[in-house]
This record gives sequence, structure tokens and C-alpha cells, in this order.
Amino acid sequence: MASSSASPRTSLSSTSDLAIRVRGLRKTYGAFEAVRGIDLDVARGEVFALLGPNGAGKTTTVEILEGYRERSAGEVDVLGYDPARHEQALKQRIGIVLQSTGVERYLTVEETIDMYHGYFPDPLQTEDVLDVVGLREQRAVRVKRLSGGQQRRLDVAVGLVGNPDLLFLDEPTTGFDPSARRQAWEMVRGLRSLGKTVFLTTHYMDEAQYLADRVAIIARGQVVAEGPPTALMGGEEAVTSVRFRLPEGAQGWPDLVPPGVRSEDGSVVIETSTPTAVLFALTRWAVGQSLELSELTVMRPSLEDVYLQLVGAEATSDGAGRRSGRAS
Repeated sequence: MASSSASPRTSLSSTSDLAIRVRGLRKTYGAFEAVRGIDLDVARGEVFALLGPNGAGKTTTVEILEGYRERSAGEVDVLGYDPARHEQALKQRIGIVLQSTGVERYLTVEETIDMYHGYFPDPLQTEDVLDVVGLREQRAVRVKRLSGGQQRRLDVAVGLVGNPDLLFLDEPTTGFDPSARRQAWEMVRGLRSLGKTVFLTTHYMDEAQYLADRVAIIARGQVVAEGPPTALMGGEEAVTSVRFRLPEGAQGWPDLVPPGVRSEDGSVVIETSTPTAVLFALTRWAVGQSLELSELTVMRPSLEDVYLQLVGAEATSDGAGRRSGRAS
């Protein structure tokens, strides 16, 4: 497995702590190798995000974990089972929420959950599911009358009703407005409180940064970085960018401003690992000259910055098409 030097692979204490363990996973289609020796560990009870551009091997990996696609080589353990064996015991312990599902539009929310409730040996109670996904007030509403965000919550309810130990969430907020996305995020965080393990795929870096305990970034069929989002972003030692527009008439320069100063789009950009000291010197200097530093911002690297640096141009290209309600 390839890995970022800033993000060494997280070591978990034992196999019993793992919901998913993958070693040397490979998948080939003729001469094309879509997945090239992936290693992954997903701890029980955590939210884990797999990130990558279309065509990077993300969907192939997830479908192998779910048991929908055969691997070419490697070891895969999901909740103590090999998904390639298609054992009923494993199917009863996982839930899968695709990008789009096909529940009956003329049933109510409660009727839909009750219908799936009967398919499992140890399901969650309908009341509990309604509470977790935030649909208690919509329980008597027909599916066709739900908003897009509410329908997505119902999709999660269907995946959750069987009381799975592991829930796969595929692009859970695609097409949502900002308010609906935030509500969905809180729902996913609520799943953690139930002790569920959540395996999340998403193209939204802010979503992964907010929700995931750990993330793995996949490119060209290999994992190129893995770890907690804060660690991938550089932790406490991350370089901070201080940006502002220098007003006319400014003279001199603060003593503590480091040499890493550049001009970008008419703004001054200072990159520093000691932003507090730099801001103190900068603002004291500006006040002393009665100057206003317009458009003053302080920014640390985001997960999106790290992702784009690792994945590059692939992140903006649309590799393979969409199949089975999934992005490749």
C-alpha cells in the first residue's frame, strides 16, 4: 500500500477490534488492474470514509467488501466473514444504502420500515429507527410526498432496520441543499452513538472531514494516504496561510513576519507555523501606521487541499460512468 509520509497507517490493537480487515486486495479485468494491492483496517464503532475520484477503484473495493464483486487476490475479512462466500450470517449483520433506492412510493414512512422490519431475525423497533433518522414527524407521510432529504433519511432507515453492525453509506448527501446536508450529518453521527460501524463513500471533503474518525484516499487503484483527517491535514504543525491586501502608503515590515511571503492575485500571502506570533506582529504594525488590512483571512489546510494534492487532476475528471446507483 502506498501511503503519504504525513499519514502513516494507523495500527489497531488486534483483529478483534476490527470490523473490516483487508490485505493485498487486487481486482483485475483482463489486463487492467482496477485495485492494486490495497490494505485497510476499519475499527468497530468508527465512521470510516473512503475517498477517491471516479475510476480510482473505490466502488470496486466497496462492492468486494459487500460481497457483490469477486476479488482477484488478497484477504478480506468483514465482521469475521469472507464476503466472497455470501454467507447469510454476514448479510444479516450489514446494511447497505446505495445512492438511490426503489422503495414503494405509495407506502407511508412507517409502513415502509415495518415492511423491511419483517425480513430480519433481530430488527430494530420502528420507533427507534424513526428517532435515529429523524422521521418521527413524517411517519404517516407517503414516500412520494417526502422531500429529497427526507427520502434519503428513509433510505438509511431501510438500511438500518435490520440492526446491522456495519452500515455502508454510498454518497449519502449527493444533491442535498446545505441545510439538508447538515441534518444528514447529524444523523450519521447518531449512528455512531448506537455503536454502529459506518463505512462512508463521498465526494464531499468537508463531509468526510466532519464525520469520519479516519479516512483513506484511493487513487489509481492504491491507497495513497490513510489516517484521521486532522493527521492528514498536518495536525498542530500544519502550515497556516495568512492572507490580506496591503494598503497604499504602507511602510516598513513587521519584524516577526517570516521570509515565506508571496504575492497572489493582488494579495500578500504569508505561510507560517506560528500564526499567533505573525498575526500579533502584523496587526500591531498595521495599527501603528493607522492602516486597515482588508480581506484579512487565516486559513489552515483542509482535507480537500490534501486530497487535491494527492489525487491531482484525477479529482476533476469523471472516470467511469455510474452503475447500480454508484459512482466508480
